[in-house]
Parts: sequence; structure tokens; C-alpha cells
Amino acid sequence: MKYVIIGVGAAGITAAEELRKLDENSSITMVSEDQFVHSRCMLHKYISHERDEKTLNFTSENFFEDNNINWKKIGVKKIDTSKKEVILLNDDIEKYDKLLIATGANSFIPPVGDFRKATNVFGLRHLRDAQEIDKMAEKAEKILIVGSGLVGLDAAHGLLERGKDVTIVEMADSILPVQLNPCAAYEYQKRFEKAGAKFYLGCKADKAECLEDGKIHAVTFDTGETVPCDMIIVAAGVRPAISLIEDSGIEVDRGIVVDDFMKTNVEDIYAAGDVTGLSGIWPNAMKQGMVAARNMANMSEKYEDKFAMKNTINFYGLVSLCLGNIKEEENDKVVEEEDSKNYKRAVLTEDGKLKGILLQGDISNAGIWQYIIKNKISVDFKENIFDITFADFYGTGEKGKYVWKY
Repeated sequence: MKYVIIGVGAAGITAAEELRKLDENSSITMVSEDQFVHSRCMLHKYISHERDEKTLNFTSENFFEDNNINWKKIGVKKIDTSKKEVILLNDDIEKYDKLLIATGANSFIPPVGDFRKATNVFGLRHLRDAQEIDKMAEKAEKILIVGSGLVGLDAAHGLLERGKDVTIVEMADSILPVQLNPCAAYEYQKRFEKAGAKFYLGCKADKAECLEDGKIHAVTFDTGETVPCDMIIVAAGVRPAISLIEDSGIEVDRGIVVDDFMKTNVEDIYAAGDVTGLSGIWPNAMKQGMVAARNMANMSEKYEDKFAMKNTINFYGLVSLCLGNIKEEENDKVVEEEDSKNYKRAVLTEDGKLKGILLQGDISNAGIWQYIIKNKISVDFKENIFDITFADFYGTGEKGKYVWKY
């Protein structure tokens, strides 16, 4: 059997490792545009010079040699599904019996002014992005970041560590609008401002013109305000990296369409990770890669743990955990607690089921909440929801033995 995996991110690496465990003798080839295996969650630490290419690697030191995996560091031009061939950018051909597409996603650069043609506008999704940002940051002093989600704030944090003048523009009225509510978000805004960041909230980039040097040196917002800049980082979302499957017959919706077994509509081709559009969090990408590998090795396993509404945030010593949906809707009940060091917010449905919870400050003993949300367990038995522990879900069975109720 000849396995080919495109992509060396969380899904691809996990799949390769699992395939080798299941099949000691077959050929495994990995192909990637990336020259280094790296954790995209840590790219801001590359920008701040806390890590380098080697310390961003999340695999063991001799992963490819120890697992007898051939890694070709080159991009893919296209896939010929009729011939079962992957055509590389240098026109070399990799034949496959089973193929996994785990190419991840790319930054989305919106069509604002000359954003898409300027030489000083970057996304931050791959190590090659971070390398280009790092190189330009040697001389650039005024940095504009478009978007205040986790990627935008990661970039801001890394550049503030280097003493750069950082400005962040955000369409929403508060930062981290997807992950946090305004109360929790403001705690991070204060810390970033103390570190030197400036925020423009409730507005968006509107005009940006390249000058003769091919760079944008100022961006005007829809409020009429103009901010000078030497470099722009756009953190306005991502799009699945699917250009390589054009004319392949592989079905695409938001990303590559897969069934419960991570299989595409084309025989012997699977997909996992961000390229599927299923989930944007690391643990889910790993699970998808593992399930895909097992099915490529002729097992029959479904990908069932699709809970993706989880974010952990840590900036300037303040930790937050957000699970589920913390945006209340009509008839939802909101419970909040706050003291000098902690903030807690829970959103419950009308029938007492927990939709989402936000913990900021002390997030210890939080393991129970994901289980409650995923399994839609009613929590109206407790007067104060924040007092719930695992002990509330155990009863006493025969001979005094503890029994899990659910």
C-alpha cells in the first residue's frame, strides 16, 4: 500500500503517525509547501523571538526517520484522481493507493484598497508568514493589525514584545468578539493598552493605497480617521486551502466535503483538519487525522467528537476559558459572578440546559463543563450553577459503591 498525505499540520502528522502504528510495512509519503513542521498556535512566539523554527516543531526530533516516512518539501499543483496521482509544483508525480488531504487553511485578505497587492500586507497562518513578518519588522516600527481575534492579538502581543508601535482596528465594539463578551474582553484590552497597543473599535479599514515603493503607508477607516503604518497584518479569518483540488472532482462546499469516516466523494481520498471546514481547533484536527488514518487502513471508525466550541486565552497572565455559546438569545438565562480576580458567565436555555460558560481568572476544575454542554445535561438542580462539581453527578449504588448518574 502507498499512502500519500498532503500537509504536515496537526491532522497530517497525526494521521501519518497512526498509519505507521497500524501498518509497519507500507510506504508513507508526506508532501507540503511548509519547510518546517510547526505549531501555528505558537507563531506569535516566533515573531517575538521566543521560539525559532526548531522549537516550533511539535513532533519528536527524528519523527520522519523513526517512522520511515518520506517527506517532500514542495507544494502540490493538482491531483489527478483518475490516475491516482499527485502532481507536484516541479511536475514530479507521486502515485497513491490512499490519499489524505490535510492542507489546512490560508489567511483571507479582504479586498480593501490595495491590500491584496501591497508588499507589506501579511496574513499570519503559516511559518512562512511569520518569517516574512519577522524580516520586515526589523525595520518597520508602526504596525497596523486588522482584526482583534486570537490571531490578531497573538500578532500584537509578539510585536509589542519587540517594542513596536501597534494599532489594532476591529469592526466589533469590543475585542475578541467571537470568543468573549465585552466584560471579559475589556480586561484584555486594558492589559494590551498598558503594554502600548492602541485600539480603534467599531470601525473598519476602508481606504489603503500603494505608493511607488509597492507599500501601503497609511490606512483610512470608515470613520474618516487615518493611521500611518509601515506594515499591516490582516487577521480577518481564513479560507480552506483547496486550490490544489480544482478540476479533481472532489466535492467542495465551505471546505472539502467528507462523510463521518473523513472520506470524500472520490474513492480512496480522505480529508482532515481545517481544509474540511469542520473545526478550527487543534484537538479536533488531530482527531480527524487519526480517524482518517484508521479508515485508510481499512478500519471502520466514525468521527464523532465534533465539539469545537472551546477557546483558552492567556495574555499578560490573565487566563480565560470559553466553552459553548456564551451569546445569549431570547428566553436564555444569564448567570454572572465577579470579584477582583475572577469573572464567570453562564448562559442557560429556558429548560435549564447549559449552552455556554466563560471562566476568567481561576479556571481550575473546569473539566465538568464541557461534558455538561456536549451532553445537554440539565443543571437547574443547583441553586448556584458555579458550585457544580463532578460529585453532583454521582450517586450511591449497591454496597455503597459510587455510580455515575449520566
